[in-house]
Amino acid sequence: MLKKRELHEVPGLYDLMAHPAVFPYVRHKAYSSDELYFLTKQTIEAEAAGTMISRTITDDYLQPIGTINLFDVENNAGFLATWIGEPYFGQGYNKLAKELFLSELFTELGIETVFMKIRRTNVRSAKAAAKLPYAVPANHLYPDVYKAINEREDVYDLFAITKTAYAVCTNAQMETAVTGDEEVS
Repeated sequence: MLKKRELHEVPGLYDLMAHPAVFPYVRHKAYSSDELYFLTKQTIEAEAAGTMISRTITDDYLQPIGTINLFDVENNAGFLATWIGEPYFGQGYNKLAKELFLSELFTELGIETVFMKIRRTNVRSAKAAAKLPYAVPANHLYPDVYKAINEREDVYDLFAITKTAYAVCTNAQMETAVTGDEEVS
């Protein structure tokens, strides 16, 4: 479902990214396939330099359907950005991609905190974040980060996922799956 980025995926990813339901919410926009080749090459280089972590999201047939990235990696933290092509909306790929990526970040790559800045007008991303039990609203928890992401204009809400919160939630989910016990509220 996740794989390291490769240049040969660019044409398919560009077609998906250019859709009007996707394009406004892509962090690194490409206005042509050639520009996406250039950005993908930069992404691969940034990962090699340790300032970014990027994966291609694939469907059940291993076809590229979007990307998931950790930008601005610094002090074992970074900003999560995900986009998935419109034909794949509502099929569970976003949640699964996040779970796999977060697992890799926290267990293999030494990341401690993952931030998500979500544009208040991006209802789809806000709903996706609300479904993650380990993501917490963080406007007040990390005031310096919140101020930085809204430096130009106050348009983003900040969410945070810590390694500890992720581990607690995933361990609780595994215990529930093993025992079959669920808390009823």
